Amino acid sequence: MSISSIRPTFYLFSVVAAVLCGAFFVGCASPLIRAVGTQEGLASFYGKGFDGRKTSSGEVFDMNKLTAAHRTYPFGTILRVTNLKNGLQVDLKINDRGPLKPERIIDLSYGAAKAIGLDKLGLARVRLEVLEWGQ
Repeated sequence: MSISSIRPTFYLFSVVAAVLCGAFFVGCASPLIRAVGTQEGLASFYGKGFDGRKTSSGEVFDMNKLTAAHRTYPFGTILRVTNLKNGLQVDLKINDRGPLKPERIIDLSYGAAKAIGLDKLGLARVRLEVLEWGQ
């Protein structure tokens, strides 16, 4: 293998590594992460204990509205959440930060959890699809 054949490969690897590192450090503001806009993982829900309290976005939490907490998606982002066990879907808005447990990717309001049958299970594997990015 000659030096000239290694350079393009090394260059390509360097560019890909730089983009991935940038995406990691910038979070959802990264064009790469924004383009993907899909995640799968565990979801939980929260309700009564937080009803009427302010969320991280400043909105008052209403446990019956279709909202959720996500660690990095911008506030106002509209997601479609699909329960992978039963296929039920709900569209909701991100207005809070969480979940606190690292193995979970989203905390749904009670209303959103009920819409996809999560209220009876407590935890479910879900798919998140961004329909509209928030600010």
